[in-house]
Amino acid sequence: MYHNPVLLNESVAGLNIIENGIYVDVTFGGGGHSREILGKLGEKGRLIAFDQDQDALKNIINDDRFLLINKNFMYLKENLLSINIDKVDGILADFGISSHQIDVPDRGFSIRYDAKLDMRMDQNSELKAFDIINNYSFDQLTKIFFDYGELRMARLIARKIVEARLISEIKTTLELNNLLLSLLPKKRSNKLLAQIYQALRIEVNSEIDVIKSFLIQTKDVLRQKGRLSVISYHSLEDRLVKRFIRSGLFLGDAKKDIYGNEKLPFNKVGKLIVPADDEIKLNNRARSAKLRIAEKN
Repeated sequence: MYHNPVLLNESVAGLNIIENGIYVDVTFGGGGHSREILGKLGEKGRLIAFDQDQDALKNIINDDRFLLINKNFMYLKENLLSINIDKVDGILADFGISSHQIDVPDRGFSIRYDAKLDMRMDQNSELKAFDIINNYSFDQLTKIFFDYGELRMARLIARKIVEARLISEIKTTLELNNLLLSLLPKKRSNKLLAQIYQALRIEVNSEIDVIKSFLIQTKDVLRQKGRLSVISYHSLEDRLVKRFIRSGLFLGDAKKDIYGNEKLPFNKVGKLIVPADDEIKLNNRARSAKLRIAEKN
């Protein structure tokens, strides 16, 4: 299976779908969320999906109401305008890496396979994990492992990499794993390696900047009472989504009008939603998922 959609019913229900509305799934992947949305739309409804991964094109849905745009969702607004859509009724985003991307060894996303250090979601982009590992300075490596991997031992990891690459280039995931395992406590080695890979993946794909850009655009793209339904998987993503829904910003307090009233672009809908135990048993990758829903003011 390409990808087992996480929080499928909850995230789509959060859109509060209007039968003939226009909706966007910005992370199409295997199409699970998109198919669920289409199942709730009427004949005049429309669904626009985004995915930058060429592999996702294999899952395209044969439905006149559906259009897949093979672009990164940071280009949401301009691509919608190019097809004469300026406002939509709901947007769904699932920030998780797909099961397919993890399970295809040569993509280099997984600690389980020996593969080239790649990790590009868009296979046409230039920057690879190899370039980061072999060319970034000690300070740059330390920063991404600390900021994006939330690793307290970021300096140790960066130093080990910088010293090793003086002898020879680090080309594969297995070489990287073997190099770092001597640093990592055995009981936590897989978890820490996963955090290291997370940091590299975020840097390769500019994920934090992409998410910020996307969220800012939702303020313009969603019509009044339109819904935003967002699934995140680690604290960096969830913190951005939580703050944005709360204030329309990523740092600081919400803007105020001349009377001192906060100008909030969104209202939070319900509480934070996490997968039920049954879903986690069926799909272990759902265990860290968090769903937040908001409505446009």
